Amino acid sequence: MNIARENVNELNAILKVRVEHDDYAERVENTLKDYRKNVRMPGFRPGKVPAGLIKKLYGKSILIEEINKIISESISKYLTDEKLNILGEPLPNENNNKEIDWDNQTTFEFEFDLGLAPEIEVQISTKDKVPVYEIQIDNQMIDETRDNYARRFGTMLKLDEITGNEVLKGDFHQVDKTGKIVEEGISAEASSFSLEVIKDKSVIDSFIGKKTDDTVFLNVRKAFPDNNELASLLNIEKEQIPVITPDFRFTIREISRFQKAELNKELYDIIYGKDAVQNDAEFTGKITDELKTRLAQNSEYRFKIDAKNTLMNRLKINLPEEFLKKWLAAVNKEKITAEQIEKEYPKFENDLKWQLIQNSIIKDHGIRIDEDEVKEFARSYAIIQFRQYGLTNVPEEQLIQYTNNLLKNEEEKKKIYDRLYEERVFNHIKEHVKTDKKKITLEKFNRLFDLK
Repeated sequence: MNIARENVNELNAILKVRVEHDDYAERVENTLKDYRKNVRMPGFRPGKVPAGLIKKLYGKSILIEEINKIISESISKYLTDEKLNILGEPLPNENNNKEIDWDNQTTFEFEFDLGLAPEIEVQISTKDKVPVYEIQIDNQMIDETRDNYARRFGTMLKLDEITGNEVLKGDFHQVDKTGKIVEEGISAEASSFSLEVIKDKSVIDSFIGKKTDDTVFLNVRKAFPDNNELASLLNIEKEQIPVITPDFRFTIREISRFQKAELNKELYDIIYGKDAVQNDAEFTGKITDELKTRLAQNSEYRFKIDAKNTLMNRLKINLPEEFLKKWLAAVNKEKITAEQIEKEYPKFENDLKWQLIQNSIIKDHGIRIDEDEVKEFARSYAIIQFRQYGLTNVPEEQLIQYTNNLLKNEEEKKKIYDRLYEERVFNHIKEHVKTDKKKITLEKFNRLFDLK
């Protein structure tokens, strides 16, 4: 076995692999023997099929398989021993590999293209200036948060009469000009909509004062001009809307109205746990703390974007573009077209460059993540997940069970490690760059994401 590397340039190399008879002969022979022991063939007892027949039938495929294994193992060992940092995976060279005569050749030569990762050194100092935004909390944010809580824990009240903004549930039936139900016309039972979505005032007025089991005649196109919405209400295909007669009768089966929850001690206990908040002032204080946390997270997210852009713009990293595009095509056979690769490549390239920068920082500064950090992150993630469903006081044993189940999933565990490494990298960056602190309104902060 002989492996030699020929550097094409700083970012590309060719790996030449030569496999001799002695490299594979014993492995092929042993595999043939295993086949002979296990193969079942009419006219022969198990294990008694002639070796020559086994070789004739399976020899070539076994030879190809074993040589492929030898190449894969040898290249992997070579890359490790030589400490080569490659991008993607080795690809068979499309130009230099010759056609192989598997029946007669005893020595096999192969060539593989390598994409080499560039050597980069990430030096971070106060010469790198990155803005850090402090988003100001105002009364409007507090009021909106209070209202959101009132809506989240609100209820639907059943009513006897329509006054103007209720949610109605009932049955649609297509009618003729006399108001009679059209035989085999369109019918849709248990349809639900809010009067607030109706666009025509005259239609809304026809509902006012109606009670359960009353009927209303309406032109559905005037009431619901959005074809997608109307098709959903009538349970028909959108394409039918332009051709149907729009006269319908709606029979009211249920009238209800959404009522916000009252902002009182009972609601505070539901949100934060019993007696954690006693009055409106403390509720406002809690909301303010929540907003500070959320806005700090938004600010941190923006810092990561700006820090990343600062380093990416300063560090001019070159990549083996042609090789990477070939590799993307090879690993995504029949899943992605050449046009899609061209379109998506700039984003892929930027992501790869940033990954190289991160890896350099992690390696150069000995950043490590231990198992306890992973467990704590998984537990915090579990708490957030439960809160999204309105569960704020989850028993500890349930948290532990959820956390353990999360960590049993290797893919999810890897995501946690990646997230923690990323956080450490950005913390390192923030400690070493010059941070330019700026106070800003939420409106202006949000506009930062519209800038090109």
